[in-house]
Order: sequence, then C-alpha cells, then structure tokens
Amino acid sequence: MSLDKPVAPDRSENESTPTLQVKNLHKAYNGNEVLKGVEFAINRGQVKAILGPSGSGKSTMLRLMALLEPADDGAVFLDGLQIGTSNSKGKTIHHSEGKLAVERRDIGMVFQRFNLFPHLSALDNVALALISVQSIKRSDARETAFRLLERVGLADRASHFPSELSGGQQQRVAIARALVLKPHVMLFDEPTSALDPELVGEVLEVMEDLAASGMTMIVVTHETRFARRVANEVTLFDSGVIVEQAEPNEFFENPQHERTKRFLSHVH
Repeated sequence: MSLDKPVAPDRSENESTPTLQVKNLHKAYNGNEVLKGVEFAINRGQVKAILGPSGSGKSTMLRLMALLEPADDGAVFLDGLQIGTSNSKGKTIHHSEGKLAVERRDIGMVFQRFNLFPHLSALDNVALALISVQSIKRSDARETAFRLLERVGLADRASHFPSELSGGQQQRVAIARALVLKPHVMLFDEPTSALDPELVGEVLEVMEDLAASGMTMIVVTHETRFARRVANEVTLFDSGVIVEQAEPNEFFENPQHERTKRFLSHVH
C-alpha cells in the first residue's frame, strides 16, 4: 500500500510562505468561546499533529480552516492568499458560497465519520467530485478514481458499496475522495476515532504513506504513537488556545508546560 508518487501538487510558491495559516482565530457558540485568538501555520510538506482533550477547539479550528463555517474574527490564508473572507475599508467581507466552493477545492478534509454516499460504489464516491466540480468526463474521472483506490489499497473493492466495506475501508475511500482534487493540504479530524481497534492500523498506514510522499497534513488525533513517528511538530490544544508546540521527541520527552505534562500522563 505504498504511495510511491508524490500526491502533493507541484507548485512554485515561495517555500517560506506557509501553505495554510490562521491568524487571531476566534469562534464562539451561544456565548461559549471555543477558539480564543489562535495562531497556527504549516509549511509545505510538513505534518502537524494536534492533540488535546475533547472540547478543546481542535475540530473547530479544522472546520474553520476548511471554510466549512465562518470565524467570528481572524483570517485564514492558503499559500499566502486570504480565503473565506476579504478586508475592505476596515470591514470583513465574507465570501459568497460560490467563491467558497472554489477555495475549498485546494483543502482536503477527512472526517471522523466517513460521509460516503451509500448509493454510490467506492469508485463513484471518489469520482464524483471530478465529475460535478471539474466537469471531467465520467470515464476519465472513474479512471483517476481507480488509481487513487489502488493507492489506498482498495482496487479490489472499487465496485463495492459503503455497506459492503469495513469501517477502515470506508475511511480509506474517504481519504481517496479527499485526494481526488489534488489539494494543497489535507486536514484529518480524528480519522480513526470511529474505527474498531483492529482497523486503525490500515488507515494510519495510508496516512503515513501520504506523509512520506510529501503531502502537507494537519492531523487531529488521539494516536500519540502516530504523532510521534510521523509528525514534524506536535501541538497541544486546550480551552481554545495552543498550550505547547514542539518537535515530537521534545514534546513527549521534555514538555515545558504543566498542562502538557498532565495530558501526557493520562494518554500514556
């Protein structure tokens, strides 16, 4: 199940410009502030793992990064360009749904739940975005989709419907679907949390191969061994703020913040 060819798009942007960045990100629900001025960035080819307790704001940050809902304040940048909103005469202008749809194409998102269309085969679930978003001919879209299913080890399940697949297989289809538009960055929101323990490894293997191929990835996860092995940097989120960020060995072996030490004592 090796992804021997880079999946990340061949781009010529300045390598010093973060691929994805958020500045002063705020979000509240019913008066409850979930994100409190978050600053976060990832460079091309990096893998960043985000850890933290439930309700700390991790998934909310990913949803705002993916333009699935608007921030109350702050901005999101992709390859140095502001997306989701614009600034005009001191006011924040939220982009139209049509423009958001275009901007979302460069950000792949994999959720806890697989969200596959039950009436479509694995092949057609992956091909759908090429047909509906890029207006690619169905036969060509299915050919591309089949190659992606091969990359995630599911060529022999291409004609199967979601109900005929295991949870791990469904999540691998979801990963292939997120890759089909050649996103600049992939966001993973606890992609193994809904899986039976024996199925977790097959999904993490695909993600590890993606990282090795050069894909830029932000992974919200509880899989600390994966974070330690694959990530360039590990981040602890708690109560809507980033508590600590460090390279994996430093994060796990020599945490600086007391909250990080308490968190790691529980997860270990």
